[in-house]
Amino acid sequence: MMNCKEATRMVSEGLDRELALGEKFRLRLHLLICDYCRNFSRQGEFLRRAARSAAKRKADD
Repeated sequence: MMNCKEATRMVSEGLDRELALGEKFRLRLHLLICDYCRNFSRQGEFLRRAARSAAKRKADD
C-alpha cells in the first residue's frame, strides 16, 4: 500500500510526466481511501488548469 508521502510525490510527478501504468494504479487505489491526498490531487489539477488558462490569455494579448 502506498503511503501519503509517496502519493503526494506521485501526484506532483504526474503533473509533469505521464505516470507508468503501475504507478497510476497504486495512486488511484490510495486516492480512493485517502481524503487528504484526493484533495491534494484536485488542488494540483486546479492550479495546473488555472496556470494554463492564464498563460493562454497572456499569449492572446
